[in-house]
Amino acid sequence: MDVYFWIAIALLIGHLLFTVKIIFNVRYAYKKSRKVRDWYFPEAVVIVPCKGLDETFEQNVFSFFRQDYKSYRLWFVVEDASDPAYIALQDIIARYSLQATAVEIQLFVAGKASQSSQKLHNILYCYRQIPPQTEAMVFADSDACVNDQWLGHIVYSLHSKKTGATSGYRWFVPKTYNPASLALSCLNAAVAQILGNGRFNHAWGGSMAILVSTFREVGLEVIWSRSICDDLTLSGAVRQAGKKMVYVPPCMAASYESTTWLKLFEFVRRQFIITRVYAPRTWLFGLLAMLFSAGGLWCTAGFAAAAWQAGHRNAVFFTIAAFFIFLNQAIRAVLRQRMVSRFLLVKDRKALLPAAIADITLFWVWGVLLLALIISSAFGKTIRWRGIRYRIKGPQNVEIEPTG
Repeated sequence: MDVYFWIAIALLIGHLLFTVKIIFNVRYAYKKSRKVRDWYFPEAVVIVPCKGLDETFEQNVFSFFRQDYKSYRLWFVVEDASDPAYIALQDIIARYSLQATAVEIQLFVAGKASQSSQKLHNILYCYRQIPPQTEAMVFADSDACVNDQWLGHIVYSLHSKKTGATSGYRWFVPKTYNPASLALSCLNAAVAQILGNGRFNHAWGGSMAILVSTFREVGLEVIWSRSICDDLTLSGAVRQAGKKMVYVPPCMAASYESTTWLKLFEFVRRQFIITRVYAPRTWLFGLLAMLFSAGGLWCTAGFAAAAWQAGHRNAVFFTIAAFFIFLNQAIRAVLRQRMVSRFLLVKDRKALLPAAIADITLFWVWGVLLLALIISSAFGKTIRWRGIRYRIKGPQNVEIEPTG
């Protein structure tokens, strides 16, 4: 039992350190959410690729219309005019353009992708249309609903020469409170809490920004022209150029979703397969972190049960260690839920309450589920994304599989 004693000690210390890290992340989010960004307003283009209609499509799209920002263009782009999003966007623009703070709103049709994901094809189509005076490009998803300070915050840190790109993140707000939708919110929350003021931040494609000069300097047009992934490739490119990837907590976007277990499995597994291909060290870190977190709790509990059964002298210690690891995980669940409801998505506090309860009471279940999904992503290279099947043969080798 001596070796198990030292394993339990290591697990206990590791969980305490992880909790301290989360506390620092929460404090960082609180501090940044109170800042006012009122002096840096580079000429910006907000590009929103769309495909199909999300559950709160009109609400999400309209959130980009009225940003508290001096001068920005708002561009939407679809693959084809037959896409339901195209008709919906025409209607929304016609009804709300007079209320917009954007100096220009346009709707583009990019055509079908052949060597990259449709999303990246659409983005690059818009990139090639930007006016020469454009200083910053901001990317958003149609399933993201942002606050009116979002644009000011997402571009602010770009004024620093050390910054390569900036990013917010998403928080799933359940539209219905079925188990799968609650699970989606809880799993995402466990990932979101890791972001902070550190070197391990990655961009999220639904809320990220980069200067045009940096975009060209790091060669993103070439990288994206044969890729399926926007955010991880952007993160890797700016880091390789010796620049910093900055996480901006006030740019947390609400994604109003309801899902099923099948859709949940497909979505989470897709995210991890993409991560495995484009950021293998991040994927491995995630796997080891979940083995440490979820596996550590159950291992320590197993040590305690075995010690009590054998009448070992360390039975009490193993029991206490298991309790404190359990307590640390509960504290982290409370911290992340308080963070989002107190100062990131305050307007969604009531809607998030059932998910918060599910997270705080069942975190020990979600950890095992997340671990299982990461392990499942170790196998296979084919994903389905917005109705299109992609076979990822390598970071710069993507095959679009025929449908029908």
